[in-house]
Amino acid sequence: MPALWIAHVTVTDADAYGKYAELAGPAVAKHGGEFIARGGRFVQLEGKERPRNVVAKFPSVEAAVDCYHSPEYQEALNHARGASERELMVVETSE
Repeated sequence: MPALWIAHVTVTDADAYGKYAELAGPAVAKHGGEFIARGGRFVQLEGKERPRNVVAKFPSVEAAVDCYHSPEYQEALNHARGASERELMVVETSE
């Protein structure tokens, strides 16, 4: 079943985070991921608000988790650490 990779982010260093975003996109695509929302308009109804929200669709939970642990994504993630506060989860869809 497909899965959604959902990230809620507060960027604290735009330059470093920009490098993360530049490298993360190809890593996500390499693992079959496709961005369906990337920093667009949102309404926070509950919980901690993060100004940047990203959703990517993957073929499966396993594909999303494999992407996260891949060398390419970990290289990208090195630029996000210290440049953002974030939560990331993978959720299997019902479709």
